[in-house]
Amino acid sequence: MAKGAMQSKQSPVTARPLSPHLQVWGWTVTMASSITHRATGVALYSGTILLAFWVYGLTLGPAKFQPIGVFLTSPIGIAILAGYVWALVFHLMNGLRHLYWDSGRGLNYATAKTTAWAVFVGSFIVAAVIVGAGLAARGAV
Repeated sequence: MAKGAMQSKQSPVTARPLSPHLQVWGWTVTMASSITHRATGVALYSGTILLAFWVYGLTLGPAKFQPIGVFLTSPIGIAILAGYVWALVFHLMNGLRHLYWDSGRGLNYATAKTTAWAVFVGSFIVAAVIVGAGLAARGAV
């Protein structure tokens, strides 16, 4: 065979189909809920460490707890605690959504999209109620 007969017009690398990637795919609410579920799982680890410092500070007495208490009641501390509450609520609600899927229901795209939106909206509402109740209970609102 002649040398040119064995070569094709396209190299093997360019002849293969390209896999879809984020530049091709459009963002969907189901994709966002999956990514957010993973991110809130990571955030809950960090928040739990903060919660452990808070409990440890309580065991040391009022004098040692005071700096932790001041930080947690500052606007940054309240924002961190509100984010922790939202992450916890979102992760819980999305986990219940996954449990619903495990029963074999809600797997079609329309239901998955609706439940993803419900988790996002519901988690913000429930977290806002919890944070608001917490602030009201300590006399901040």
